[in-house]
Amino acid sequence: MTDRLVIIPTYNEKENIEAIVRKVFSLETAFDILIIEDNSPDGTADIAKSLQKEFSQLHMIERKGKLGLGTAYITGFKWAIANNYEYIFEMDADFSHNPEDLIRLYEACAKQGGDMAIGSRYVSGVNVVNWPMGRVLMSYFASKYVRLITGMKIHDSTAGFKCYTKKVLETINLDKIRFKGYAFQIEMKFTSWKFGFNIIEVPIIFTDRTKGTSKMSGGIFNEAVWGVVKMKLRSFFTKYER
Repeated sequence: MTDRLVIIPTYNEKENIEAIVRKVFSLETAFDILIIEDNSPDGTADIAKSLQKEFSQLHMIERKGKLGLGTAYITGFKWAIANNYEYIFEMDADFSHNPEDLIRLYEACAKQGGDMAIGSRYVSGVNVVNWPMGRVLMSYFASKYVRLITGMKIHDSTAGFKCYTKKVLETINLDKIRFKGYAFQIEMKFTSWKFGFNIIEVPIIFTDRTKGTSKMSGGIFNEAVWGVVKMKLRSFFTKYER
């Protein structure tokens, strides 16, 4: 067991799960993995269980259904805190996040003084591969919009590739995080920023999945647009004291 845990939510990721697990475990820096499995009908859980026989550092929590990205990560965060991990990572199962970059995110926190490290697509230009132009523009301007509304000096506010130190997750009241979809990523960054934590953006290259199906939808985008305004307004009536 290391003090580093990678949380990977899964729903219908049978084409990717074994490859991503093996890749993470092949890295020079050791990481444990926690899969949050939302009752995938394609047999993702069975593949993960077979891998557990080979890798003792692979853990899995099975849930009863597709309950949302935000609740998946919060379940993982609570498990990580209970098991005393110091560095907790979010990563997709589909290789859109390069597992090699886990080491760079870890070093940003462990060696460069970050409380949170973000794998950022936009801190050094636009580093996205294989996305349609419309989706690139939507994502890029969504981050600009969040930056304008919230005042956060973060270039990639919707990024889902991150490292948290344990103290960040212990400080945030996870039960009061409201968003369930991709806006969850914005709310976690905003709350961490309001608490005054040091956030470092690490430039990465994001590559769209080549196997499996994207979970993005219009409803997710709407949640982010209107939810950000509500989140900002609520912050005026919230105390952020460590």
